[in-house]
Amino acid sequence: MIRYTKDHEWVRIDGDLAVCGITDHAQGQLGDVVFVEVPEPGRKVEQGKDAAVVESVKAASEVYAPIAGTVAEGNAAIVDDPSLVNRDAAGEGWFFKLRDFDRAQFDALMDEAAYRAYVAETA
Repeated sequence: MIRYTKDHEWVRIDGDLAVCGITDHAQGQLGDVVFVEVPEPGRKVEQGKDAAVVESVKAASEVYAPIAGTVAEGNAAIVDDPSLVNRDAAGEGWFFKLRDFDRAQFDALMDEAAYRAYVAETA
């Protein structure tokens, strides 16, 4: 199951971890991603607050935590190859994984149908 924020982040529950990234829509708006900074393991993040950084040829943007939790892992693959975010934003281009996350916050986010409708309204 995957959920989405109005800031174009996604979060997917994978066992006892929440995997977080930016949506395909977001990477498309950014253009070619050239730099990524992911959070260090052990860092506590709050919902809607800065968690990572993504820079493209067009702009630099904060990546917000879609839910609160403790960083279990940052994706070293996208640090080494930022274009992975463009190629596979919802898969191998994930940014960080959270443990001890807030399930109620996850449940309150948009499902895919609601997110698609939101993107269509704001386009």
